[in-house]
Order: sequence, then structure tokens, then C-alpha cells
Amino acid sequence: MNKNIRYLLIALGVAIVAFILWYFKSIVAYILIASVFALIGRPLMGFFSKIHYKKFCIPNALASLITVIIIWTLILIFFRIFIPLVAHQASELSEIDPDIVISNLEEPIAKLEALLVKYNIGGTSEQSVEQYLTDKFMSLLSVSMLSDFFGSIAGILGNIFIAAFSISFITFFFLKDRGLLNEGILLFVPDKYVERINNILLSIKKLLTRYFIGIILQISGIITLASTGLTIVGVDFSDALVIALVVGLFNIIPYLGPVIGATLGLVLGLATNLNLPFYAELLPLLGYMTIVFIIVQVIDNVVFQPFIYSSSVNAHPLEIFLVIMCAGSLFGITGMILAIPAYTILRVIAKEFFNNLKVVKKLTEKI
Repeated sequence: MNKNIRYLLIALGVAIVAFILWYFKSIVAYILIASVFALIGRPLMGFFSKIHYKKFCIPNALASLITVIIIWTLILIFFRIFIPLVAHQASELSEIDPDIVISNLEEPIAKLEALLVKYNIGGTSEQSVEQYLTDKFMSLLSVSMLSDFFGSIAGILGNIFIAAFSISFITFFFLKDRGLLNEGILLFVPDKYVERINNILLSIKKLLTRYFIGIILQISGIITLASTGLTIVGVDFSDALVIALVVGLFNIIPYLGPVIGATLGLVLGLATNLNLPFYAELLPLLGYMTIVFIIVQVIDNVVFQPFIYSSSVNAHPLEIFLVIMCAGSLFGITGMILAIPAYTILRVIAKEFFNNLKVVKKLTEKI
């Protein structure tokens, strides 16, 4: 009976904690983002701590403040460059006339339609390929859809000041008092597990610091390479930057991300160059863009990814692939993005508490 009551109380406690985390989900999100910022800022803090002139050294509080300012400066520069370009791209897409698009693609559409008729693909539907594509363009580029999208963005930006201040404030103290987050977590840990949990937190901090810094370097490298390559093959520089941004951001998702990013990049390249003759210029341009994406992906696989995953995740590619598939099935794109850091945390915890199990030993032997 006592055991039943104990288990019931534990379950009740877990439920209460889960409800509190859900109820204060905005604050939890601020803390998580600030934790990531603090992990990214750790190398800068280490650099400032090494600066000495005679007896003078940079105070920890000042180093933390400078680090937070540098992080936000880089974020603001990023948005200052890309937000106007994305807005301009969206404006251009909203002004595309579907009838003109279909007219420019009349010849390839006719060949596609003939092919479908020849092989009896499409069943008994009386809707032509031309009409189908026109309807899809109308729905894709509808003004209402674009206005709803930018309306939601405006709603998000309405609270951005509170979020930015909260994240900056928390990040500052996470950087200034390096053990603050660890100490806060250890307050809720029974004494007999304190040493183990502390080891887990130190390992997670080390691995995720490398991972997040590696991701930033990877995205920056891919955007630079893709935008340069696309500009060389004839894409307008502003359009090339937007396409490279899409490719770089989707590349966060291992394995599937590059395919999704390249596909969206080709769609954007097609949409922004519909005035070109299809066979003479547009089709070759799409081919050159594909070659650029392949070259960038090869460089990513050979240079960027080994640097990121060998120094942080230390897991077999098949293992990572299966984890990403499971996370994607459960939580969609967000799950795929968060799969690797979450899996890294779980592996560290499993190694500390369940290392006597054979499967855990195998999965965590390289950590």
C-alpha cells in the first residue's frame, strides 16, 4: 500500500511539473533559448577571460555583457540582410500572373498532357493539366494567403521586444554565473544523484556547445557557397541570397533537409525567372542550379558535417537517420530539427544511469 501511495505521489508530482511547464511555456522557451545562446557564447567568454594586461583582466559581468551584445548584433545583421530580401521575394511572387506563367510554359505542358493521355494517366478526370496548374498557381499565390502569412509574422513581432529583453537578461546571468543553470537543476535532485546529474550536465554542455557552434558555421558556409554559386550561374544576387538562405536553414535537418531545401530552391528559381524562354534559358538555368546544390552538398558532406557530428554527436549515420525519422513522424519538422540535440542528451543520461545494459554501452561508447 505504501508503495502504491508513493508511486501515485510521484506520478502526481510529474503531472504537476508538466502542467507548470506547459502553463509557463513562454518562460520555459526563453530559458531554453537563453541556454543555447549561453552555450554559443561560452567560447567568447573563454576568450575574454584570457585577456590580461598587467594586473587588469576583464570582469566577468562586462565579458558577459559584451558577449550578449555580440550575439544580438550578429542576429540583427542577419535579419537586416535577409528580411528585406525575403519581403521583396514574397512581393514579387504575389504579383505573378498565373495566366502568363501557363502561357510561357505552354509547350512543355502540351508535351506533358500528351504523355499522360498516351499512358492513360489521370483516370477519367476531364480537367486539363493547364487548368490544374492554373488553379494551383492561383491558390499558391493568393493575396489572402500572403496577407495571412505576414499577419501572423506581425503578431509574432509584436512580442519580440519582451522576448528579446527576457532572453538577453537570462543569457547574461547564465554567462556571468557559469554554474547557475546547473545549480538550479541540482536543487531538485536528491543528494545521492547529485554527482551523476552534475556529470551529465557537464557532458551535455560540452557536446551541445560544439554542436550549436558547428551548426551556425555550417549554415553560414552553405549560404555563402550556394549564393556565390547561384550568382555565377546567372541567378540575380538578391534572389540567390534568399534561395541560399532556404537551402542553408533546411540543411539543419540531416539527410532529408538538403533535398527539401534544394527542391524549394529550384521552385523559387523557377518562380523568379518565368519570363525566360523555357527550353533555351529557364531549363538550363534550373540544371545549373541543381549542379550548384550538388556541389554544395558534397562540400557539406566532406567538410562541414564530419566537423559537427564527429566532435559532438559521435553516432553512426544510420542511428542518426532512424532517430530523425522517428522524431519527424512524432513531431514533424520541429522534431527533425531538435532530434539530434535531444538524442545527444538522452545518450548522455543513459550512459550515466544505464551503462550496465549492453545496448546502452554500444550506443554511448564514443561519448
